[in-house]
Amino acid sequence: MLNSFKPTWMVNSIYQITPEQLKRNNIKTVLTDLDNTLIAWNNPVATEETLEWIELMKASGINVVIISNNKAKRVSKVATILELEFIPNAMKPLQKGFRQAQEKFDLSKDELLMVGDQIVTDIKGANHAGIKSVLVKPILDSDAWNTRFNRMIELKIMNYLIKKNPDMKWRDSLHEPVER
Repeated sequence: MLNSFKPTWMVNSIYQITPEQLKRNNIKTVLTDLDNTLIAWNNPVATEETLEWIELMKASGINVVIISNNKAKRVSKVATILELEFIPNAMKPLQKGFRQAQEKFDLSKDELLMVGDQIVTDIKGANHAGIKSVLVKPILDSDAWNTRFNRMIELKIMNYLIKKNPDMKWRDSLHEPVER
C-alpha cells in the first residue's frame, strides 16, 4: 500500500535534471510543483539558477509546466514572471491536474514527468495518474503551515519505503551514481 508513495527517482534538486536525462527517458514535458521545488515557498522571486534551468529546458524543446495546489492568483504571478504554463488548484494527489496537463499538451503519460518535494501530494498523485516521478529535496528546510502536517506523515512513509527499498537513495541525477 505504501508503495504508491514511492518515487521513480530521488534527485537532490530539480536543477540537476538535464534535458539529456529527460530525452533518454522520452520525457517531453516536466510537470513541476511550485513551492519548495521550483522556488522557495515564501518567496515568489526565482533565483538565477531557476531561470537558467528553465531556459535550458526551453532551448532543448522540453516544456515546463507548473502544477500546483495553490490558487490561480499565486501560481499565475510566478508563472507569468517565469513565462511558464501552469495548472493551479490541481488537487494533488487527485488526478485532476495531471489529466488537465496530459490533455492540454496532448501527450501520453510516458512523455510526462512530475517533479516535486512532497510524496503525499506530488509523488502519490503522479503514481496514481501513471506518470513517472522525481522526488527532490525541499529548497528550504521550513514550510508553510499547511505543509508541516504532510511532512510528519512523509517522514514515517519515507522511513518505511527506504527500509523496504534499499535502492531508494538521493542521487545527483536521474542516472548517475548515488550521492556520497
